[in-house]
Amino acid sequence: QVQLVESGGGRVQPGGSLRLSCAASGLTFSDYAMSWYRQAPGKERELVATVARAGGNTNYADSVKGRFTISRDNAKNTVYLQMSSLKPEDTAVYYCNAVRSAWGLRYAYWGQGTQVTVSS
Repeated sequence: QVQLVESGGGRVQPGGSLRLSCAASGLTFSDYAMSWYRQAPGKERELVATVARAGGNTNYADSVKGRFTISRDNAKNTVYLQMSSLKPEDTAVYYCNAVRSAWGLRYAYWGQGTQVTVSS
């Protein structure tokens, strides 16, 4: 059974930092591209950042470039999202996502989400 468990969310003041973690189990972690998404109240879920299987290639939403860093540790089956210079508009539930394509099939898994609130 695949499980993605996020942690590290919380409340922080504008300009502050948080580091989210997502621990994966039940899958071959290094076979999966890993992403962070977020969903604010009343808005659609949006892609925040993606890291390739080996960790070398990363992509970011324009809204977080230069402030957020995604990384992964394949030995620990964990992906991270370091968030700095946080803004109130970063407030959302953050979800971890694992995706793999093989033999014409697409496998995708989601975590349960962790709340990030940026407020003074």
